[in-house]
Amino acid sequence: RDNRSMSISHYIKDIGRGRDGARALDRAQAADLMGQILDGHVTDLELGAFCIAMRIKGETDQEMAGFLDATHARLQHISAASPVVVLPSYNGARKLPVLTPLLAHLLAREGLAVVMHGTATESARITSQDVLSAMGVSPLSQPGAIQAGEVVFAPTEVLCPNLKRLLDVRRVVGLRNPAHSLVKLMNPTMAADALLIGSYTHPEYAISMAATFELTGARALLLRGTEGEVVADARRTPQMAAFVRGTRTTLVEAHTGSLIKLPELPTDIDAASTAGYTQAVLKGELPVPAPLATQVQAVLKALSL
Repeated sequence: RDNRSMSISHYIKDIGRGRDGARALDRAQAADLMGQILDGHVTDLELGAFCIAMRIKGETDQEMAGFLDATHARLQHISAASPVVVLPSYNGARKLPVLTPLLAHLLAREGLAVVMHGTATESARITSQDVLSAMGVSPLSQPGAIQAGEVVFAPTEVLCPNLKRLLDVRRVVGLRNPAHSLVKLMNPTMAADALLIGSYTHPEYAISMAATFELTGARALLLRGTEGEVVADARRTPQMAAFVRGTRTTLVEAHTGSLIKLPELPTDIDAASTAGYTQAVLKGELPVPAPLATQVQAVLKALSL
């Protein structure tokens, strides 16, 4: 340990005073705190205390920006030719097939470089990585360069091992922590003009994610995802908003009610069935679900803003 990073206890004292007594950290303090965690300078006890304290307090946009600053400074970067789209994939499928790999390949077909990243955060779900493996796409074992029209999947532990460790705290204590929001906001490419697709399931995260995108000036597309994944629900089109240099623009209005004709989704959500369905759509044997086609167009529009 160096002298600068002796302990995060003084930060825990600020954030750990309960919902009403806790003090928010500024961006630089949050970056220092997360930096110490990602550098492995904290004990398991401190790590647990940080996770519980933040779960009770909730993250501010300044704290989230600081956590992102520290993370981006420590990520193994994937170099990509522009334009590049980043798809975080951490939730997987619970009831519906995980169609994030389909979205990735539809975007690649438009000539975009697509970087997916993720890790299984819950044991019982089918992940994008499972589906991609069934399609013959192997995860990266080390970061490299990605070409236009290519899809790569980077496991979180390849990008930053201690970020994976922080995500894994959930398996022990049973609660999400700032890392679960952080991974949905981070950009593992060097490209400043990369488009990040962000999704939320609860309305309060729509507000906090939008605030972070605005504060950090990220280029992003934000929508209500499917079971926590960044792909539009194949059964109805959600609102989609673009963020470019701190400005928000609504690109797609939410479609109220269900589609007149529901897409022919596989009834089994296992990796092989989902991979088979994805490949059938990509070959033109089955139609692209309308909300996904709309999302692809929204991505192209967001990249042109």
